[in-house]
Amino acid sequence: MSNLYVHSLHVHPVKALAGTAPDEALVEPWGLAGDRRWAVVDVEGSVITQRQQARLALASARPLDGGRVALSAPGMPELVVEVPQPGPLEPVVLFGKKVETVVAAPAAADWFSAYLGLPARLVHMDDPAVRRPVDPTYALPGETVSLADAYPLLTTTLASLDALNTLISEGEHPEEGPLPMNRFRPNLVVAGAEAWVEDEWRRIAIGDAVFRGVRECGRCVVTTTDQRTAQRGREPLKTLGRHRRIGKSLAFGRQLVPVTLGTVRVGDEVRILE
Repeated sequence: MSNLYVHSLHVHPVKALAGTAPDEALVEPWGLAGDRRWAVVDVEGSVITQRQQARLALASARPLDGGRVALSAPGMPELVVEVPQPGPLEPVVLFGKKVETVVAAPAAADWFSAYLGLPARLVHMDDPAVRRPVDPTYALPGETVSLADAYPLLTTTLASLDALNTLISEGEHPEEGPLPMNRFRPNLVVAGAEAWVEDEWRRIAIGDAVFRGVRECGRCVVTTTDQRTAQRGREPLKTLGRHRRIGKSLAFGRQLVPVTLGTVRVGDEVRILE
């Protein structure tokens, strides 16, 4: 297992938008530093993702110092958004559960409303240490998560993507492959592993950081969205449905929760502890 290493790191400051691929990232209890601390919500306070608005794939958020973000999208001027000052908490709904956030400046609401063509606002998770617990079915007491779908980090492997693309090439819609890794929006991409071995990772270490592997990542329609064009297809869900059903999930990738914090870097060895 000594040939496993971090191939790339990915941080998405605003949920559902394109992010960045830094050379290193600090591991915080709720995920990589700066990952998914912001989200777009509709007029009713429900979080908007690529599930509802595929065009969010074409927008991007670049992290700046102090937690600020620079927003960009086709046909839109770049907008720098400051971290909101402490103020009244705004409950938003994410997967049916309320999460308390702070609303960003009106300029951010104007920007997203203009881009999406519907009323929208930008919100910020001010204190991820207390705002949102991880699913208690899989969490230890006190574990929290940012505005990511469910868990602090998602890891995938190059070998599993290669295996999936081979299956797609042999399936009903070979013209849709091969798919790039950005369809799956991971935080950690590992090279050197065998295909699907991440399903078995219960504890891994990267540098000083240690992570619990808690469960498979069930995939949704976002994976069928071309992140360059926002067009939807049928893959990989068709192929995952045939070959990668784990319980009720169409599985690709492994959900992680940090146990020990530290800094992870591209090229770091990935050690399988359990």
